[in-house]
Amino acid sequence: MTVTTPPVNGQVIGLAHYASRAVLETVLARTGTTFNQSVALRAVSDQGGAVTRAQLVARLTEALKIEEPAARGTVDEMTALGLLTEPAAGQVALTEHGGELFERIRTKGSEIAARLYAGIPAEDLATAGRVLTLVTERADAELAEAQRGR
Repeated sequence: MTVTTPPVNGQVIGLAHYASRAVLETVLARTGTTFNQSVALRAVSDQGGAVTRAQLVARLTEALKIEEPAARGTVDEMTALGLLTEPAAGQVALTEHGGELFERIRTKGSEIAARLYAGIPAEDLATAGRVLTLVTERADAELAEAQRGR
């Protein structure tokens, strides 16, 4: 019996996302970090280790498709846990502990990705990246339209 490869669709994308996220969640569980916190750590790290609180909240709401109060709650809990500090009003920055934690998560995440993507031709990965980026842009536009029509 020959198994055919299904065409890309929301179900295929979702299954890949949840399967790979479940693997990452095992790493996060060992560090006591939530997925939302890991996204916030990356967002702050990507900005050189410091960002305005408003920028971080906006990044979390956009990336995770969560409501602003949930994003603010994530930032607040990270400050309470000593992962972020507030060096000035309206600013947040990685603490030494937050930076070290992010590096551990990033390293383990890179190892996982290397295993998951091993042997897939670069051309296939580039095509998948282009397609998924386009789907994301279109979905974000649909969501924005739906939210305007509330």
